Amino acid sequence: MNINVKQVAMEILSYFLRNPLAADTLEGVARWRLLDEVVYRKVEETRAALEWLVERGLLLETAVSGASPVFCLNIDRISEAEKLLAGKVRRRRGRA
Repeated sequence: MNINVKQVAMEILSYFLRNPLAADTLEGVARWRLLDEVVYRKVEETRAALEWLVERGLLLETAVSGASPVFCLNIDRISEAEKLLAGKVRRRRGRA
């Protein structure tokens, strides 16, 4: 089994493990289930990135009663955020 087929198989399996009562056709799996898996993975990546930024004080997290927290830029750390972002952009340009 090549790496791409194995990766897709793991994504399908992950979806069915999270949704053990799900059932669908090949087309249904390809259209909706894998899309759901990609969205799930992106939400997890985004959660980790937001936590990283909050831990460094670059973003602020505000609890909202009955809703998900809201994130915003920490105005007191703008220059640090700009330096971090500028360093990342410079490194990417240097590789190209």
